[in-house]
Amino acid sequence: MLRSLFSGISGLRAHQTMLDVTGNNIANVNTTGFKSSQIQFKDTLSQVLTNAGGAQGGVGGTNPAQVGLGVQVAGITTNFQQGAAQVTNRSTDMMISGDGFFVVSKNGQDFYTRSGAFDFDANGNLVTGEGALVQGWGAVNGVVDPNGPLTDLKLPVTALNPAQATTKVAFDGNLPSDAPFPTVLNRDVEVFDNLGNSRIISLIFTQKANAADPTKGDGWAMTTSDNATPQDVTFDAAGKMTSATTVTVDGVAVDLSTVTGFAKLSTVEAASKDGQAAGTLQSFTINPDGTIIGAFSNGMKSAVGRIALSTFANPVGLEKVGGSLYTTSVNSGEPQVGTAGAGGRGALVGGALEMSNVDLSSEFTNLIIAQRGFQANSRVITTSDELLQELVNLKR
Repeated sequence: MLRSLFSGISGLRAHQTMLDVTGNNIANVNTTGFKSSQIQFKDTLSQVLTNAGGAQGGVGGTNPAQVGLGVQVAGITTNFQQGAAQVTNRSTDMMISGDGFFVVSKNGQDFYTRSGAFDFDANGNLVTGEGALVQGWGAVNGVVDPNGPLTDLKLPVTALNPAQATTKVAFDGNLPSDAPFPTVLNRDVEVFDNLGNSRIISLIFTQKANAADPTKGDGWAMTTSDNATPQDVTFDAAGKMTSATTVTVDGVAVDLSTVTGFAKLSTVEAASKDGQAAGTLQSFTINPDGTIIGAFSNGMKSAVGRIALSTFANPVGLEKVGGSLYTTSVNSGEPQVGTAGAGGRGALVGGALEMSNVDLSSEFTNLIIAQRGFQANSRVITTSDELLQELVNLKR
């Protein structure tokens, strides 16, 4: 039989595979996190008709004469170029900006994906659309240990931000030095005990009477809610406090060191304090490093977990297993698990998804190339058949 007949058949097979790859790319043009594939061809074994000859005795060398025996698929590679971002504004949607894969667990086996379309199940687990459990590290008292083992990432809807006793309060602002007698400024501050019970402590600033002119003030005196004994509050000529800058009110240290005594301004207020009541989880946000920050009803924010990302020495060596998931192979290398934004891993973007990186213009061009290649190889087969027919017709 003619060699060209089998070469044409190999060409049909190879270009049919090219059509299959291109068709799959186009079918997944809207698949979240999908990475397109490209096919590569190689020629098959070439039959030697005449070996090469070396130059000798005044005769030049001759090149080998070979006939190729067709084409084969050399490989199908995955293109991991970044896809475009699609903003969804869903808090559970995440996109990796850069390299890396989300780590998910299904039936006890780890898989990897670029699709960040996640949701929470009835148990508070962060899961993919097919129920695979997203992996990461949970937080203990607001602290995440990324060096620990991976666990199923869970957002506990019953999570509490514990109560904390108030130990210090800082005041800031100005006590007006020219305030008339009898100006009284009462400043109340809510503080908490170890159980989160609130109470009020008060600082009362009273302008003292001027002995020469009772309508004018003569400095300030301060009393507290737990002590009726007045304490003088004095300032120097530059408005800086010269009296005691710290007082204790009902077990809470109150810092007055930044309070000034300039004229006309009455702005003294509690500027900061520690302590809080217990709070329940209300909502959450995701930092670029994958940390999930929970917002609690007591106004506090605390880490409740962190999403893990994985990179590979050769991500093209990963095997697709369906469901937008990949698994390791002997040529992908071992997964390098860590936090987003470190070790070559990309940053996380919340409220967005990575779209498919399929380029339709390139894929339609590949369709034309595959179609023409298939047609050309089919013509080789028909031409070879006509030659065989002529050979058969030699015998009438």
